[in-house]
Amino acid sequence: MITHKKECVAMLLAGGQGTRLGVLTRDVAKPAVPFGGKYRIIDFTLSNCINSGIDTIGVLTQYQPFELNNYIGNGQPWDLDRINGGVFVLPPYVRGKTGEWYKGTANAIYQNIKFVDNYNPDYVLVLSGDHIYKMDYDKMLDAHKAENADCTIAVIDVPLEEASRFGIMKTEDGGNRITEFFEKPKNPVSTKASMGIYIFNWKMLREYLIADEEDKNSDNDFGKNIIPRMLGDGKRMYAYGFSGYWKDVGTIHSLWQANMDLLDSNSGINLADGKWKIYARNNAFPPHHIGESACVKKSIISEGGDINGDVSESVIFQNVTVKKGAVVEHSVIMPGVVIEEGAKVHHAIIAQNTIIGRDSVIGGELTSEDDITVIGANACIPDGTEIEKGVMLEGR
Repeated sequence: MITHKKECVAMLLAGGQGTRLGVLTRDVAKPAVPFGGKYRIIDFTLSNCINSGIDTIGVLTQYQPFELNNYIGNGQPWDLDRINGGVFVLPPYVRGKTGEWYKGTANAIYQNIKFVDNYNPDYVLVLSGDHIYKMDYDKMLDAHKAENADCTIAVIDVPLEEASRFGIMKTEDGGNRITEFFEKPKNPVSTKASMGIYIFNWKMLREYLIADEEDKNSDNDFGKNIIPRMLGDGKRMYAYGFSGYWKDVGTIHSLWQANMDLLDSNSGINLADGKWKIYARNNAFPPHHIGESACVKKSIISEGGDINGDVSESVIFQNVTVKKGAVVEHSVIMPGVVIEEGAKVHHAIIAQNTIIGRDSVIGGELTSEDDITVIGANACIPDGTEIEKGVMLEGR
């Protein structure tokens, strides 16, 4: 039964474990990790959808889903609490007498074919929930229609030395039609990298998903299986170039850097853009307080904060306390953290509700990407503790 036909339905893959983020994703899915002082990573993709006029979104969860599910709720912060459409959390489920986890990105969509069919869409937009960017998917859909494409892949130009981390494609000379696609190649032939954003004609994708599921040798993955198979079958595959800010925050350094980019007016990411707002679920905390002894430079200070120490080039989340004589530099301090008197925090990410004891020293100078110090949620660092740069410490 079709409840209400939609031209385009978005399927947001949000079930990743995010192992490279270590202790930050021990208890939460990567898309639910706090970002930018008041957001979660997934806020950017959800906001892109509603700003692009896409109001029907399936969020496919799997790993540690509770906090993410609770955060999304009925979708009201993103104007997705709708009678026809809205946001739906779609975990794996038992069908008949059997059930299984999502085996891959393609299998995740396959297991939810009935959800998509319910809206009888012409197109399906497949997204990832762990990237920081602003993008008008409606313009991408227009390009997809103009090319009469079967599949359109959003691409961004990356440095050649980083290209092996992505799906890489070649296009025909002077055009956007994809001629070759390589998933994370050892020797990249191009710098056109897939952003993990796809638009498919639904009827065709549906057939490929069913065939892929019947292939016992398949990894059930878009990059490894679906896209190469469609390309091999001569389907019309096109690249859609994107030149704005985009960051895959799948590593500690990239997550830290993306937060630092918010402090740089030339980075390309602007949260104050009223024409393309990033929406989020936020509690009604009181305004932050900057004390008489505080010194704050080039930082984001969110609601509920009580700052009496020195903060520079840092992102401070809600309800953070920085006491007199404490120093925070080039760091990301997540909600509810208390930094006691005399403590020093350098180039670090401190997760929720951690207490940094008096006169402790956390982290140090940044000389490589591995030098970011990470303290997990709910940790209690004793007074006078020294934690060297690059250390990742479990929380409680």
